[in-house]
Amino acid sequence: MQQYLDLVRHIRDHGVKKEDRTGTGTVSIFGHQMRFDLALGFPLVTSKKVHLKSILHELLWFIRGDTNIRYLVENGVGIWNDWPYQNWLRETGQDSSLKKYSPEWRAVMKEFIEKIKTDSDFAAQYGDLGPVYGKQWRNFGGVDQLTQLIEDIKSNPDSRRLIVSAWNPQDIPVMVKSGLPPCHSLFQFYVVNGRLSCQLYQRSADVFLGVPFNIASYAILTMMIAQVSGLGLGDFVHTFGDAHLYLNHMDQVEEQLSRSTFDLPTMKINPQVTCLFDFVFDDFELQNYQSHGPIAAPVAV
Repeated sequence: MQQYLDLVRHIRDHGVKKEDRTGTGTVSIFGHQMRFDLALGFPLVTSKKVHLKSILHELLWFIRGDTNIRYLVENGVGIWNDWPYQNWLRETGQDSSLKKYSPEWRAVMKEFIEKIKTDSDFAAQYGDLGPVYGKQWRNFGGVDQLTQLIEDIKSNPDSRRLIVSAWNPQDIPVMVKSGLPPCHSLFQFYVVNGRLSCQLYQRSADVFLGVPFNIASYAILTMMIAQVSGLGLGDFVHTFGDAHLYLNHMDQVEEQLSRSTFDLPTMKINPQVTCLFDFVFDDFELQNYQSHGPIAAPVAV
């Protein structure tokens, strides 16, 4: 994963300071690309421990077309909690009295998440993120893009239209309310010599916290689609627009850059699964993952 650390170092050394929507501030560059040969190992960052359980459940959540965090929190995944929680605080007039990430803020969040788990009506009202990734992947203006993609890969592998887009301008204002407009906004597949490659365009990238998840998630998605399409593994190509480090992550960045890397692990997928929509969490097994410990950092909401 030297490519990832090179990107982090490049932003730290050459990025420019920019203000941002969250008010946190960033160091940012515009335009960068990384390439990972999936036949050489599973591209999971080793300079800090990455929570694969969250990545897998989030990806399965996207693929099933779900947009409510209830499935995630029921499976112990909290990576999307901050946005609907903060939206609930605003709608109920509590945001001004609860400072983000304070002990009081965190205590009320626990209560919020428990209600999402136990109260289906509350979850329906406050747990939905709007028409984000899952909705767009499975129902973009009535088109199931993932189903169409698999059909096209099988029937016309040389097509230059093997694309899934999450960026739906009509739905952006709705997404903003309780979630985020898609950061990983468009991806394209490419078939050559019986191998499947994927290129992601990510308009906005939290490089310290988010990008390790994005790399692993799209690598797994490529592996899943290759398997159900009867193809071998090619490259995952990660292309960025605004790639940034938040200013409140810089100490963590220095810690990560001081660490060595380990050999890449291997991801094993249940070979019996032949339909993309039939995969479940237990169909995936990460082998030989050696990493340094996790490095905590706040999410910019």
